[in-house]
Formats: sequence, C-alpha cells, structure tokens
Amino acid sequence: MSPESTGLMFQLRVDPLTGNSEWVVIEEEVDDISPKPMLATTSYLDMLNDAPRNKAYRDAIDKTVTKNCHVLDIGSGTGLLSMMGARAMGIAGMVTACESYLPMVKLMKKVLRANNMDHKIRLFNKRSDELQVGVDIASRAHVLVSEILDSQLLGEGLIPTLQHAYDNLLVENYKTVPYRATTYAQLVESTYLWKLHDLLNNEADMEDGIHLVPKGKENVLGVKPQQFAMHCDAMAEDIRLLSEPFKIFEFEFWKRPDSHGEKEVYIKATDDGIVHAVISWWVLELDAEGEIFYSTAPKWIGTRNWCDHWKQCVWFTKGKGLSVCKDTDLCMEATHTETNISYGFKAQRSYVDDEDEFRSQDSHIITLSPERIAIYGDSYWRLSMLKAINHALEEKESPLCVVADDSVFLTISIAHLSKSAHIISLFPGIREKGFQYLKAVADENGYSMDRVEVISNRKQQWTMDDTHQKKVDLLIAEPFYFGAEAMLPWQNLQFWSKRTMLDSVLSEDVRIMPCKGILKACAMSLPDLWRSRRSLEKIEGFDHSMSVVNSTLGASSSESPCLPFFIWQCGEVEKLSDTCTIMEFDLMKPLSSCHGKAKVEFVEAGVCHGIAVWIDWVMDSSNNIVMSTGPGDSRFWKQGVKLFAEPLEVSVGGNGTTLIEAYFDSSSGQLELSVNV
Repeated sequence: MSPESTGLMFQLRVDPLTGNSEWVVIEEEVDDISPKPMLATTSYLDMLNDAPRNKAYRDAIDKTVTKNCHVLDIGSGTGLLSMMGARAMGIAGMVTACESYLPMVKLMKKVLRANNMDHKIRLFNKRSDELQVGVDIASRAHVLVSEILDSQLLGEGLIPTLQHAYDNLLVENYKTVPYRATTYAQLVESTYLWKLHDLLNNEADMEDGIHLVPKGKENVLGVKPQQFAMHCDAMAEDIRLLSEPFKIFEFEFWKRPDSHGEKEVYIKATDDGIVHAVISWWVLELDAEGEIFYSTAPKWIGTRNWCDHWKQCVWFTKGKGLSVCKDTDLCMEATHTETNISYGFKAQRSYVDDEDEFRSQDSHIITLSPERIAIYGDSYWRLSMLKAINHALEEKESPLCVVADDSVFLTISIAHLSKSAHIISLFPGIREKGFQYLKAVADENGYSMDRVEVISNRKQQWTMDDTHQKKVDLLIAEPFYFGAEAMLPWQNLQFWSKRTMLDSVLSEDVRIMPCKGILKACAMSLPDLWRSRRSLEKIEGFDHSMSVVNSTLGASSSESPCLPFFIWQCGEVEKLSDTCTIMEFDLMKPLSSCHGKAKVEFVEAGVCHGIAVWIDWVMDSSNNIVMSTGPGDSRFWKQGVKLFAEPLEVSVGGNGTTLIEAYFDSSSGQLELSVNV
C-alpha cells in the first residue's frame, strides 16, 4: 500500500522544549472546514502572491506552448504552471506534473478539481528523476516548465534536474519556460555586512579579555563560506556601491547544463573603499525572444515588489575586506557547482603563501549564522552579559556553573572571570564540536580544560551523580540554541525546560540567568509582508480561493499561525502602538503553563496589518540588565508576526479596542496567540 493511499502524510516536527526533531505521521484532513496550516512556513503562499512572477510565467507559457504537445511541469506546487500549460494547449495535448512533497500533492489535487483541470493533468508524487518514459509517461515531453529556483538560483537542484530531464524526459529541440537565467553582482562596502562575519577583527577593538576567535586561529569559529539570502533593500543606507553591476554566469534552460563552471570577471572600481561583500541577484528570461523578464535585483537597480521567497544574496569577502581605488581593475574568480555559486579575489589570495592555509580558513570547528557572529562582536551585548555574570559570581567560592544552551561565549566568560569555577556546558546543539572548540581557545582565554566539561545527554531529570555530588550555584543561558535561529522567539524557552530538568540539583541560593522572560508585543503597519501572506483568490484566471488552500498555506486569517520574520527586512514597516507586556515567564520556578493578555494603545494613525511579538530576557533583576529581542532594538533576532485577515484602520485615541491574549502550554511548548479587534 502506498503512503498516499493510506491517507497519511509525514512531516518534520521540532519539539520547542527539547529541540529534538522527528518525522511524525499526520492524518489527512477529512474536511475543508478547519484544515491545519501545515505549509505555513514554506514559501508557497508568498510565491503565489507574487503577481509579476505569475504574469511573466503566464505570458511566456502562452507564447511557448502550442497545441497538441506534451508539457512537463517539474516541482508543480499547487499546479499553477501545469494549468497554464493545459489552458495554452486547448483541447489537445497532455500535461505531466511531478511534485515530490506529499502534502503539496494532496493540495494540488484539490486545486485541479476546483478548476476542472484534474482530467487534463496527470500528477505524480515523485521527483522528476524518478519518472520513467514507458513506465510512468508514454513519451518524452516537448515543453519543460519549472520554477525550481532559490535566491542564489542553484540551491534547489536546478542543474541536476535539467541534466536528468535532458537525458531522459525531453525530446530533441525541446522548448522551455524559463529560457535562461543570468546572475549579476555588485561590489559593496558595508560596516554592517562586515560585522556579520569578521569576529576576529571586531574583537581586536575590545578590552574584555574574551577571545572567541584568537589571532592565528581564524578557523575555530565563523560563518560558512556561502551565499546568504538577505533583503538588501533594507540595508541600503548601510551600503556604499563600489562598482557597476556586472554579469557572472548564464544558465541556459534549453540545453544540458554543465555541473561545474569557472569564470574570471574583471571589475572596475567606481570609488575608493573596502569591498566587504558581493551582493548578487539573477534575471530570468522566460521566452526565447527575450521579451519577458523577471528580476530579483535590489531596488537601487530597478523597481521590484517586495517578496520573501526570492531575496538577494550576500557573499562576504575574507577578513577586513579588500581595499580598492577608484578606476582600478580587480579580478574576481567565480565558481559554480551543481548547487552553489562562490567567489574569491586574486588580490586576497596573493597575501597567503600557503594555499592549504588559505583553504583551511573555510573549515571551522563551529559555524554560526551571520547574526550570531554579529551578536558576539557587539560590544554593548558583551558588556551587558559580562556585567550580569560578574554579579552572579560575587561571593561564590569554587562555584559549579551550568551553561544550559549552546553559548560558547558564556562558557568562556565564566572560565575567564572565575579561576575557581567548575563549568558544565550542555551544548545540546553543537555537542562534541563545542568541546573541541573550548579546548582550541583555552590558552588564549586563560583557563584549563580540567575545569570545563561538556555533557550533552538527553535525561529528563538530573541527579547529584551528574554534578559530581555538588549543587549547581549558577545556571545560565543567553539563551541561544543552535539550529533554532530561524524559529519563533519562544523556541528559546528550551532554557525553562532545561532549568526544570536540573531542579533537583540546584542549590538553595542558585543564581539563574535569565531569571525572567517577558512576552512583549506591539501593533505594526506591515503592508509588504501582509500582501505576501494574504488569502489567495484567482491567480491568472485560476481559482485558489478555497478555504483548504488558504488555511493549509497559512494565509492571513484569525486562525493563521504566528510566523518568524526579521521585521526590519520586511519592506515598509512602522510601529503604530506602544510596546505592551502580555505575560511573564518566571524562570526561577519549574516549567509551568501560563496565560496573559494586554490592551494595545495606538500612538500613530495608519493601517495596522498585524502584531509583532518577542521576548525580553531579564538577565539580572537587581541590576536591571534586560536583553531585548524586539524590532528596532537590534537586527540580531527574528520576531513572531501575527497578521490580521484584513488590514485595520487605526487612529490615536480611537474608540476601538485591540486585545492580545496568549497561552503557553508547558506540555507541548506551544504558545497560542489570539488578537481580538
């Protein structure tokens, strides 16, 4: 019996309190009244709300697809491109659609039935490289339509997919939509982007004695050498352009692509400065005549609607960057594999005599997100944390300290500040790599490894055997859990779960940091984000307005989930209310369910699209050290966003009342948020 015929589907689920992930079986909804928003965290909804993208594909398919042909749609999603192909052919012809993600297959079937297209399109719950001519399909296809593109272009497997289709699924001289893609880039100077990756030189200006990246050990901690998708329009004020846009690679969809490519690009600097990063994007040419285009370029290149599914990409240059002078040429080496594009500069390579040493800098013991590197290089954040630690260690002789998260900063700081402390780091995410890292930087930070141990067991409760028959004097976290950076703010309440696990081994006068979490919120105008998440209706003539589609994709409604976003990167944004406190999490006590509510006080007139939610962590109540993760305080953290079904006109001191209510379930780690307008 096939998985589909059982009425079951599998989905990866992360336990918010433990951080553990597992594949779970989810029963198919038996009706369309209240389906679960299973696909809310995917980019499907945002993509379907991208009107320029939809129109470009429609126009190109109408031009390319002829009557009585065979169309192959790879990665069909809701079936929009398949339906466009079937409509362009009229009565004759055939469309084969393949979609590997079972929940999406089930949704596509509903969309096809609603549009009376299920008899014109044959759908396979397979990857395209699993299709066989003569077994699944009778003959090779004449036209390929696809949209297996990510922000850097190649990350979703475009090249191997096209190679297999060329070899096995398509006729000679086949047609394709899109026709080609071209990647472009621009050199930029940006202190902000530099701080996202160069912790070594950021630490050089600090006098706190902590060396997360000691000189000569640049390979112990850093970001991966890769493209990072970002909304570069949001950082336009922090960017100075040092070149004109230049072309890098062209990828022809109508012929078999190469798995590997290299190119030297010569670029003339347009100003004096330091190249901190390469910002790149791509332009899609959808038809063979070169008349229909779609671009992911930033707004300083051309006009583009904000969308979240395709951003620009940032590649960091090494170290402090590359100094350039106006009108001088520099050589950039571009390389692509089947799934990645990378860059390097000959001028930077020439400074390194040993090429093996150059490559070793890309092989870190621990790799973190750019935002995490920026946090560790932020002087205010470090000073606040060190102040809280110093206060917690006062009058503690030979304390036993437990670091309950993945913070290497806290472990090193305690070992550096207290020469008698014994430290147990749980490191639930980085685990053995954390031990290797601590050992590598011990000498530069003035501690010996006989005072530090890493225990990453998954016990429900600890006993005195786990702590060498000694009570815990300091329990601390930032909190930060590796792998949870892209999740909702309350994912970091893992710390509360860890604190509960350790309850029986805590001393009577234990210091717990943070001692409290405060759930905060404010009302916001978020027109660009709301447009990308609004309920679907008709898309280029095809109905997507069914409740099952919008609910499953997590469209804005009273039932839509809270989703994580970097609000500062969400296009046009504005705070319309004062910040309010919904409820507090008392981390001094064991984990428990809690409930709270707050009234929103509007201080700006405008159009409200939703509520932003975050947690402020009270590290030291006596010294009032609070680390906020809210919008406007920094760019390090994502906030939760609860969007309204419809935008709300608000005025200062109006008669309307907006109430926010939240319930935290300690058994599941889930936080339910409701907004009553």
